[in-house]
Amino acid sequence: MVPYFEFQNAVKLLCGELALERIAIELELMGAERPLMLSDAVLTKIGTLAVVIQAMESEGVNPAAVFTEIPVDSSLAVVNRIAAFYREQGCDSIVAVGGGSVIDTAKGVRLVLSQNRQDILSLSGLDNLVRGRHIPFVVVPTTAGTGSECTGVAVIRNDDNGVKMEFLSPYVEPDVAVIDPRMTLGLPPKATATTGMDALVHAIEACTCQQANPLSSAYGTAAIRMIAENVETATRNGKDKQARFSMALASTLAGIAFSNSMVGAVHAIGHALGGVCHVPHAVAMTILLPHVMRYNLSHSAKDYADLLPWLVGQDAAMATPAGERAEAAIAAVESLSRRLADICGIPLKLSDAGVSKDAFAHVAEVAVNDGALIVNPRAADESQVMEILNAAY
Repeated sequence: MVPYFEFQNAVKLLCGELALERIAIELELMGAERPLMLSDAVLTKIGTLAVVIQAMESEGVNPAAVFTEIPVDSSLAVVNRIAAFYREQGCDSIVAVGGGSVIDTAKGVRLVLSQNRQDILSLSGLDNLVRGRHIPFVVVPTTAGTGSECTGVAVIRNDDNGVKMEFLSPYVEPDVAVIDPRMTLGLPPKATATTGMDALVHAIEACTCQQANPLSSAYGTAAIRMIAENVETATRNGKDKQARFSMALASTLAGIAFSNSMVGAVHAIGHALGGVCHVPHAVAMTILLPHVMRYNLSHSAKDYADLLPWLVGQDAAMATPAGERAEAAIAAVESLSRRLADICGIPLKLSDAGVSKDAFAHVAEVAVNDGALIVNPRAADESQVMEILNAAY
């Protein structure tokens, strides 16, 4: 156990049926009357954003403005543009509806506004922020993977150098997160599978990184169990409300876990693949997880063995000889990935995700400078990252 750790989760969670209808009263309790709605073009087109707005309007709150031009891989420039729009429209709060890109963008906007800045780049760095002005902030996740609704980090791309920057501070955490199963019912099978694997990576790395602690591991192992029991059902049958709700809760649990410990090499390399090769984050996580686990095995055998009951169930874990449980945990992750691929065709190799080996050197260079690598159980230099990338190809 680490000799000292801190744990924070100040986000109020509204979970279950009709949770959306509670947004209005939460805004009222925070003294907000003119929310800026943030989302993306896809969620606008398929009507997901409209469901949230209608739920708010039914309880007497109308958006002051709506911004839906957030791209899949958002950027510092988009954050700055939205912050200026917020001020122009006289808004007093933010409601973000979307996946990781939308929520992380909204976190960035809140940082800029609360710190009274014009450019989010001026806020880069670690733990260098004061609380600032309170901007009421509600998030409605529409995927079950990022856990961003409960984390103290925002990952936003710097288009000038292609690097995904991490803004870490407890002051980026939302005030309220709404976990409503209606929000993920329309998620396509491939997105369901890869975002579910993203949540699994969060949970596994939270439980096994150098800063893992008893509280983060409690949340992480609970998330692993819920994902292992529900992700295939949710992928096969997107209308299964119980499986959808379970996956949404698992994502939140995993988000709380890694926000209070950290992640590791899967994320360090995944961030680099996203920045350099534009591989979607959840896809990168799906592909990299078993390969990084094998790389870490010499340093993490006990931790991986301890995760086996949560991955395959207590009976199956106990039937596995103690000395084989770490390998069995990796095999369980690989088996789950393959089963999901059989259901919906998600890529399991970097070559299937359109990555060229020519980019590996640049990816490795970026990855070794990613903060997530610092707490990985086993250190890695550029040549070792290259080995992982080649194994995943």
